[in-house]
Amino acid sequence: MNRASMAAGEVAGDAPEGVAQATAAEGVAAQAAKSRALPLTWIEARDHAWSVARPLAAHTVPLALAVGRILAADVVSCHAIPHYASSAMDGWAVAGSPPWILAEKGSRITPGQAAPIVTGGLIPPGAKAVLRSESGEISTDEDGLPILVRGAGARPGEPKNGQHIRPAGQEAAEAELLIKAGVMLNPAHVSLAALGGLDELPVMGRPAVKIVLTGDEVVSAGVPEPGFVRDAFSPQLGAVVSLLGGTVVGLQRAADNLVSMLDALADDEEDPADVVITTGATGHSSADFLRAAITAMGGIFHVPQIAMRPGHPTLLAELPDGRFIVGLPGNPLAAMVGLMTLGAPLLARLGSMAKPALTEVRCGAPIKEFHGPTRLMPYRLVYGLASPCAHTDSAMMRGLAAADGLMAVLPHGAKMGESLPAMHLPWK
Repeated sequence: MNRASMAAGEVAGDAPEGVAQATAAEGVAAQAAKSRALPLTWIEARDHAWSVARPLAAHTVPLALAVGRILAADVVSCHAIPHYASSAMDGWAVAGSPPWILAEKGSRITPGQAAPIVTGGLIPPGAKAVLRSESGEISTDEDGLPILVRGAGARPGEPKNGQHIRPAGQEAAEAELLIKAGVMLNPAHVSLAALGGLDELPVMGRPAVKIVLTGDEVVSAGVPEPGFVRDAFSPQLGAVVSLLGGTVVGLQRAADNLVSMLDALADDEEDPADVVITTGATGHSSADFLRAAITAMGGIFHVPQIAMRPGHPTLLAELPDGRFIVGLPGNPLAAMVGLMTLGAPLLARLGSMAKPALTEVRCGAPIKEFHGPTRLMPYRLVYGLASPCAHTDSAMMRGLAAADGLMAVLPHGAKMGESLPAMHLPWK
């Protein structure tokens, strides 16, 4: 049974067939109406995307996959670091004063004896210090037997007791705290965990994201013919998702029909997703099937649309299995504005990261009033002021490529020097 049929069955329950069909139809109609509900403001939509989600459960990952993840629990050392006394130099482990007789390998060293050692080597029992290789030389005694003596480059009294020996536990004791929970793990953290005897680390969940691209008119390579457009999403959308804290687990194209859309939204058992991000098909035209598919699958619309330009038809929905759908418009700039507005806070919340912060910028040029919703405008910082970029139609990317961020301009416009709320771009 497909998800649409399951959703209808859940609504119908055990009611008589006619009543069940009517009840299911009413539920679908109600969701369809909700998908056309009054749009939320830009701030409301952003806040809602944060509030409807909950952090994903923590789990363990191998050390090689831990960099960039948030540590879920304190990490303590499994043993002392280092867990044995070792040499900090190439040379000889010695006891007593020179000259030193060379002891047999693996034997206990008594005063007046020495044994060759390399950096990191186990200090043999009885050794009191390490003589650096450049500070010693092999000579012979009166009987012609090999002995170790200080060389010409040795410092007076070298080596002092304990010199060039790394004692056990010098860096950390057994069970000592190495890394506190909540930090973003970097390569040095992972190396420290390995030194502490760990093979994996507990990390906060990172949202798995499936990308669904729509549009029968989209071509993936070369110069498109008139009536067709180049795919602007597959080369970059996955990278942006990663910057926002998600992991792309799949990419699929959907044709402009309901059956294909339902198939694309179905969960993959081998690579299950927490979030599905779609491009295109978010409107209400005869070629837009995303809302109909969400309704047929029993989904609910948390954000049906947003009172902003560009990106007005951006939506956030949730399916009965708990997966979120972020529906982005098909125009490139509109899609990126929608992703920054809904996708950034949603992925941050699921991944236990801080809510993406808003900042303020001072407007670098007068902006005329606009008879419509809030405008999200790419800007460049010029002498500390945010100047609107050129080439910022919803289908363009040139302005965003040169931008330092997105600033929100209310319908009444903005004066030169006026403070405006703004969003950072994740690649800046």
